[in-house]
Amino acid sequence: MQVLKFGGTSVGSSGNIQLVKEILFKKSKKGPITVVVSAFQGITNQLLQCAQLTAQANPEYRSLLQEIESRHLATAEELLNAQRSSSAFEKLHQLLKELADLLKGVALLRDLSPQTADRISCYGELLSAHIISAYLAESALTTRLLDPVQFIRTDDQHGKANVDFEQTEQLIADYFQEAEALNVCPGFIAGNADGRITTLGRGGSDYTAAIIAAALNCESLEIWTDVSGMMTANPQYVRSAYPIEKMSYEEAMELTHFGAKVLYPPAIQPVLKKQIPIWIKNTFRTEEMGTQIYAQTEENPKPVTGLSSIEQIVLLNLHGSSMVGIPYFSHRLFEALSQAKVSVILITQASSEHSICLAIHEEDLKAAELAIASAFAYELKLGMINPLEVERELAIIALVGAQMKNHIGISGKMLSLLGGNGVNIKAIAQGSSEKNISVVIDKKQLKKSLNVLHESFFLSEKKRVNLFIVGVGNVGQALLDQVAKQYEYLDKKHHFDLRIIAMANSKKMYFDEEGIERAAPMQALEKAGEKMEIQAFIDKMVQMNLRNSIFIDNTAHEEIAQTYQQILSQSISVVTPNKIACTGSMVQYKQLKSTALRYKSHFHFETNVGAGLPVINTLNDLMKSGDEVLGIEAVLSGSLNFIFNHYTGSDRSFAEIIQQAKEEGYTEPDPRLDLSGSDVKRKILILLRESGFSYEMEQIESVPFIPANCMEAPSVDIFLDRVAQQESYFQQMVAEAKDKNCKLKYVASYKDGKAE
Repeated sequence: MQVLKFGGTSVGSSGNIQLVKEILFKKSKKGPITVVVSAFQGITNQLLQCAQLTAQANPEYRSLLQEIESRHLATAEELLNAQRSSSAFEKLHQLLKELADLLKGVALLRDLSPQTADRISCYGELLSAHIISAYLAESALTTRLLDPVQFIRTDDQHGKANVDFEQTEQLIADYFQEAEALNVCPGFIAGNADGRITTLGRGGSDYTAAIIAAALNCESLEIWTDVSGMMTANPQYVRSAYPIEKMSYEEAMELTHFGAKVLYPPAIQPVLKKQIPIWIKNTFRTEEMGTQIYAQTEENPKPVTGLSSIEQIVLLNLHGSSMVGIPYFSHRLFEALSQAKVSVILITQASSEHSICLAIHEEDLKAAELAIASAFAYELKLGMINPLEVERELAIIALVGAQMKNHIGISGKMLSLLGGNGVNIKAIAQGSSEKNISVVIDKKQLKKSLNVLHESFFLSEKKRVNLFIVGVGNVGQALLDQVAKQYEYLDKKHHFDLRIIAMANSKKMYFDEEGIERAAPMQALEKAGEKMEIQAFIDKMVQMNLRNSIFIDNTAHEEIAQTYQQILSQSISVVTPNKIACTGSMVQYKQLKSTALRYKSHFHFETNVGAGLPVINTLNDLMKSGDEVLGIEAVLSGSLNFIFNHYTGSDRSFAEIIQQAKEEGYTEPDPRLDLSGSDVKRKILILLRESGFSYEMEQIESVPFIPANCMEAPSVDIFLDRVAQQESYFQQMVAEAKDKNCKLKYVASYKDGKAE
């Protein structure tokens, strides 16, 4: 016997059911089949919502019931021949009438018991199985519709009944003696000793299939769904996630427990006992291999098999200085939660026993609070335990792999990666088996965390870096050209995937989470850009919350430099040629450095001094290795160096040389900004601070070489005219230098505690 289970998406429409038929016909050539089917996609949720509305006497349930009826009738009409399947349509109308009558009863009583909720919720599978069975019966194969109430025996725990496996196996052995070539079984449904309907929990159709496969000792169990196997991470958040070819039962249980929704966790246990492999297959891509879950014997070369996550988590913190003296504290706590039917997902406890931390589903919070308040009312009243602390809006990420115990540093790497991207870890748990490392984080950090971990553990050959660029003038355009030119080299040689996520000029800004086209970034900015406001730019960058984010400021604006502190505090790195931030007050400079350190971000400004030369990086390395800076002497202005190198005092005037430097882009549009020496002053200040000296701008003496009346000119043109009038002054400077066998240079220096 072959056992195949098809989920809600696989049977969600008449077109999908036709695909299911094709799969079953191919499989039928190998022998008899039992196919377990779920309710149509979304129907179980609608049924439960309908039941709750009915219990509240809310008339809206009628329109919802009408939707359910219409969908099933429409699907049946698309699949079935009305004349050949008249009895099937009669049965379908009968099931829908039974459902309507049940809801009327709930409306009259205004009471929805767990038993009645089970009865109502199971109609999704009953209707689905009936339509699919009738459709398959119209084909060549002999089909039989099974009744799982007759052969899956459970206790009376409605909503999530416990299976009596010994009795169930015997019942299945007897029931399947009359099995046909193709048997259709509604999943999720079971029966108690009195023959009343019970259910196996949400996702219970997987469980139904596993129970049948185990009882019949099948060679394998196939779970057909809408993905090509268990994925390395949730593809909703991680686009680079891919199917895992093979994994052990234990790894599958860990992944499903921590949020992987491809397989219902209890479904693994029945087949595990019989060592029956599980195949996860894609209904819509039958050619793809999928995932095999089995008792692994060979060693997996990768330490980490998959990433899983759970959202809507709350963290409960119980602590108190007197907890050590409270007898059986943990026993009483978990007993109280168990009686309240609260499932505990993760537990951490301090070795001092002064605190214990639990992660639970948000929907269980109210029950947990009441249970804890009741169980420890006496201790809370006396102050032996502090009031329960609750943290909401959290998520759990689980790193799973059977081979993690054989690799050193997995947990350290995981924590380092998260910390380096500004992800604060609320709690952590790792079992002694070392198959699972779980951390609790803020829900808003989930996507970034999953991508960071997936990139490192599954795509370690490549690291994505997200660039947010402000300023696309001369400097910014050169950077954009360099990124486009060097992308392939950085990708192949250094495994960096550089993506320009956003760019802005003074008027417009443009964002694309997948990366702006490198070949023509300016076109995207001009065509689709929105109004640029620096705070709006930062807000959107923070909201995107992408891993390895770098803010690049190619401007010389003080307003943008003032935002670095805010950006660094969001664990976004800053790279800039803008000197303003590093040459403000010493307090501000230290704050930027400490903020970057605290939030694991980077603040780099190498091009502040020496243009493309690694001056600051070299200086940092010298300082780290224990060297001490005794003195500095440097020509730091490319603009002034150009001017002095070209001025001889004979062929062309000093004003003409300045004009040439201005036209060729060596100076600012207003050359006085360069000729004043203020830029050099900023550069020597940065070098001093990076050398470990606490210096302010006012402490650096500036020696002018341009006459004051020139610098005070009301415009650039008048400035150049006045410089021309002072030509004899500049010629004298050159002559004095020649007499000393020297050349004119604008030199920044530091010696014996004095900078000038």
